[in-house]
Amino acid sequence: MEPSQTVEDKSQPSVATVTRRIQRLSLHLIPLPPLQCSPQLDMLTCAKANKQEVDVASLSSYMRGKHREIQEKIFDFFNSRPDLQTPTEISMKEHRELCLRQLLGLVREGKIKPFRYVVEDPAKYFAISEAVGSIDISLGIKFGVQYSLWGGSVLNLGTKKHRDKYFDGIDNLDYLGCFAMTELHHGSNVQGLQTVATFDPITDEFIIDTPNDGAIKWWIGNAAVHGKFATVFARLVLPTHDSKGVSDMGVHAFIVPIRDLKTHQPLPGIEINDCGHKIGLNGVDNGALRFRSVRIPRDNLLNRFGDVTRDGKYTSSLPTINKRFAATLGELVGGRVGLAHSSVGILKIAVTIAVRYSLLRQQFGPPKQPEVSILDYQSQQHKLMPMLASTYAFHFATQYLVEKYSEMKKTHDEQLVGDVHALSAGLKSYVTSFTAKSLSTCREACGGHGYAAVNRFGTLRNDHDIFQTFEGDNTVLLQQVAADLLKQYKDKFQGGALSVTWNYLRESMNTYLSQPNPVTARWESEDHLRDPKFQLDAFRYRTSRLLQSVAARLQKHTKTLGSFGAWNRCLNHLLTLAESHIESVILAKFIEAVQNCPDASSQAALKLLCDLYALDRIWKDIGTYRNVDYVAPNKAKAINKLTQYLSFQVRNIAGEFIDAFDLPPYILRAPIAMQSEAYSQYTQLVGF
Repeated sequence: MEPSQTVEDKSQPSVATVTRRIQRLSLHLIPLPPLQCSPQLDMLTCAKANKQEVDVASLSSYMRGKHREIQEKIFDFFNSRPDLQTPTEISMKEHRELCLRQLLGLVREGKIKPFRYVVEDPAKYFAISEAVGSIDISLGIKFGVQYSLWGGSVLNLGTKKHRDKYFDGIDNLDYLGCFAMTELHHGSNVQGLQTVATFDPITDEFIIDTPNDGAIKWWIGNAAVHGKFATVFARLVLPTHDSKGVSDMGVHAFIVPIRDLKTHQPLPGIEINDCGHKIGLNGVDNGALRFRSVRIPRDNLLNRFGDVTRDGKYTSSLPTINKRFAATLGELVGGRVGLAHSSVGILKIAVTIAVRYSLLRQQFGPPKQPEVSILDYQSQQHKLMPMLASTYAFHFATQYLVEKYSEMKKTHDEQLVGDVHALSAGLKSYVTSFTAKSLSTCREACGGHGYAAVNRFGTLRNDHDIFQTFEGDNTVLLQQVAADLLKQYKDKFQGGALSVTWNYLRESMNTYLSQPNPVTARWESEDHLRDPKFQLDAFRYRTSRLLQSVAARLQKHTKTLGSFGAWNRCLNHLLTLAESHIESVILAKFIEAVQNCPDASSQAALKLLCDLYALDRIWKDIGTYRNVDYVAPNKAKAINKLTQYLSFQVRNIAGEFIDAFDLPPYILRAPIAMQSEAYSQYTQLVGF
């Protein structure tokens, strides 16, 4: 203690603190004396005086990239067709039929042919998918079921004979299809599927059977009304002459016609029922499928990773069921990539609506002065500005994911396949969970007007909610990320090489886990806190400590609980580890995007957002950093103070940031998101 310091009771706020709080509260209740200015207004005036200049066109061009033209073509098509725009109120039956007409119109009249891009140019395919989902999320999902899931399974799991037979029909929508993987009793545990495909060597056919009610295919998009084919995942069973009688070769995919191409009636042995009204996505006709001795030709086995000869012998280039299963799921990872990418698109829409309204809406203010924008309030900035920064961060992270996925599709590099699998699992989980929470926050930030259906938050929230579950439940996917991290950790100490996404661990495990530097822990200058090296080191230090500690805990508990029991005992720790790692990847990609931005004003603006994203995340987990003395108390306070100041700065150019998303008014379709005359449009909608 310094000689000049005195001992004080830290458990009670000081008199000065109490006085300051009373003064701030009184601003809302008591008129200020004449000629006295509000401290808040002074702060806002000062902040606005330091407003950065942003070249919106340059920033938008950097964001939208080379596929901007195809997205605008899609936007323009739907703008020219009012009959294909989804109304605020619509029944499930009408929505399903509208969704089909939207898809048919886009492909046949709008001349958008996305199927060839699924393999040839995935980045362009995902850009199309994002734009389609902006029109109506139900349309985006129906689009994805047709081309990414049903079509993608044919391209990725089949061979040339399948592509030759089905490509054109899938492309032009003559062959509307389903992706029948999930069952009533099994979703995430795909290896536990019970549907059976038994080979009959006499007729050279597979017989598809649903052995019990738990094996009914459930939640199958396109099945209830429109689908004509289904990729059915089932256990491939071969009859044998040994004592077992059968040989289970594991889960494989089969093309199964489910409706007559002319009459559209269900084919013999196929029972189709409607899953009914859902919380959201009611433009997608989810159905349930039961198979009763349905016979299909042997050629309908999608045989890229395993085949059956005419005499009933199984052949595969992969030696085990587990390897074949991993290869099959690895080829289907595009669904997760697409969901992560589309979720960011939905977040952009919600943030744009909320920020535009917050700039437009005025509420309270200093006495006898104009009311101030609600975005001038610190509480509103706290809700929306870090969210805006996160939206940009996710944009660049999912852009990187698409690039790695595209590279994987071209090279089929085994290490890259594993890398993309874990990265897509992590980003899909993290981004969709964040977006789901943010949609509710955006609604709340817009008050009563956010509750009006016409302003879209309810529809966006309900339609997006299932993103957290399909293509892999988020909690399950995070466990896959954690498992991969632990494998990398183990391999590192056995001399193995780290894959691309995790290579920072090589340095972090050697250096970050040393005792925190007591000097660095106290640095609190703005230059230091805004240094990308400090930010990234902090993220990676946290991940490294979590990885090391959970590895030690698992080793300890395995001795008494076994591997499954130990995993379950450490599950929350493992989920935190996975999220921490994904945040590290997101920040790294954001920093790279800032550094690579060619326009100076755009780069400075992105740097502001990047700093806000990084420091806000550090502050939200400040307890972790404090517990290990990575951040001293004074530094923690400086981080919080700077985060608030950066939110003020971002608020000043928030309009420019959302303008850079370049979402036309007819895509936003929310009256409160209009840049002018929002209220007049709003009143017209209700009949005034």
